[in-house]
Amino acid sequence: MPVKCCFYRSPPSEAMAWSENMDTLLASQAGLEAFKTFLKSEFSEENVEFWLACEDFKKTESIEKIASKAKMIYSEFIEADAPKEINIDFSTRDLISKNIAEPTLKCFDEAQKLIYSLMAKDSFPRFLKSEIYKKLINSQQVGNHKKWLPFL
Repeated sequence: MPVKCCFYRSPPSEAMAWSENMDTLLASQAGLEAFKTFLKSEFSEENVEFWLACEDFKKTESIEKIASKAKMIYSEFIEADAPKEINIDFSTRDLISKNIAEPTLKCFDEAQKLIYSLMAKDSFPRFLKSEIYKKLINSQQVGNHKKWLPFL
């Protein structure tokens, strides 16, 4: 067998992969933490917190827990002057207010879609241009240079 040599480029860093789309970012624990840090710096962390609360809520199986979790999400993010009030339109807020008495696992879906869209179109592009993201990319690129593989 002849002796071979080759160069190899390590796969893109995890942080670089986050730029592909927001789902990739949100699926990564480190990406989620970096995005939360960025949103805190912009005073809009309630958006990702609401989105995460909705994701958790959709996994609820017990009817009793559905009601209690729905009321917690409503009081924390939806009702007027909530501690982490999200920015949604009146009709969506009004629909949730009417349905909260008998909540279903889908009662926050419309608001969650609106917040996801807001983050994807507004916050996510700014995150990719932020110093927080640039520092992560730069720190991970140090180990992403061409590496010599020994003779095979």
